[in-house]
Amino acid sequence: MPGVRTTLTLEDRLFRELKALAHETNAPLKEIVEKALREGLRSLRAAPRPRPYRARTFHMGRPTGVNLDKALDLAASMEDDESVRKTVLRK
Repeated sequence: MPGVRTTLTLEDRLFRELKALAHETNAPLKEIVEKALREGLRSLRAAPRPRPYRARTFHMGRPTGVNLDKALDLAASMEDDESVRKTVLRK
């Protein structure tokens, strides 16, 4: 069965590994590359797809008298309160 002739660019290390395997098995480089591609495709198709990550959420209530639309203002206020608390403790 005639094949398609093409040019591939491989990493040097990968090419050396393929060539060494061809030498060790006394097989043509073409056969080694084709076998590696077939096995690689088979394993890629068989690889399970990871399940999407789902995080459980919980309702934790809402603090009264706080406008959460102004989160930066809330954070600044809390930081100011903590600074005052630490200052008082030092006295």
